[in-house]
Amino acid sequence: MTSPAHPTAPDGEDEPATHPRADCVADFAGGLTFDITDEGGLDPAHLLLRRRGGRDEVRLPLTPAGGDRLRAALPGSVALPEGRWEAYLRAAGAEPRRLAPGLNDLRSLVDRAPSGAAERVVVRIPYATKHGNLSIRSWERSPHAEAGALHIGDGELTVTARLYGTEPAPDAYAEAADRHSAFPPVRADVTPAPGGLRFTVAYGALRPGLWDLWLRPGGEAGPRVRIARLLDDIVDKKPVYVYPTVGVETEHGPVEATPYYTVDNDLSVTVAAVG
Repeated sequence: MTSPAHPTAPDGEDEPATHPRADCVADFAGGLTFDITDEGGLDPAHLLLRRRGGRDEVRLPLTPAGGDRLRAALPGSVALPEGRWEAYLRAAGAEPRRLAPGLNDLRSLVDRAPSGAAERVVVRIPYATKHGNLSIRSWERSPHAEAGALHIGDGELTVTARLYGTEPAPDAYAEAADRHSAFPPVRADVTPAPGGLRFTVAYGALRPGLWDLWLRPGGEAGPRVRIARLLDDIVDKKPVYVYPTVGVETEHGPVEATPYYTVDNDLSVTVAAVG
């Protein structure tokens, strides 16, 4: 879709946005193009991306794009480690200036489905912070398990997922892992499904707490792959994908279970004791 600044996402900044403004175009391979309107008449050296909460920086050269516009490109092949990146315009001999969001053309991200042979999934989504500044949310995962349809059944959750960067072995399985490691993981068998794999988690097997969902495509000897929903144009899934709460009786007493996406768009289940 083409829209003004993408929905607000949580962040810790306290700096209001000013000019210059950047329009962003996302491509299917995870790249971004920035078209910047600079009305200050400066001689910018580059576009600067700074990772929030760290010291990482990425500098992108700027080229004239006609009139008072400048262009920078961030190819999907250029590393941008997972996190939130603040965007600045940096002129020679001057302090960086935060960029304000213009139009975001994210049409190539809607219903995006990379080739199953892709070894690395790259996602970059531009969005407006709560203070109206331009930031980029980046994910780079290999391997990756993309969450598909969720089915809320009678006391259970059935998940479909598509794997990237690896193939499932005969002994592949899924697991729900207690986030604080207070309880052992709960295994679930996986079966083939159109476009991927399917598994079911019984809520009755989960004690009260937060349970993160993983695939183990190589069995016990292989990697743990976090299940997440990344391949679309929604930067923050948690308030958008809201699922029903289900009550169930367990050997530990009655509980209520709700699947949800975390602030990193990973799939989890919260289980709360009733009473």
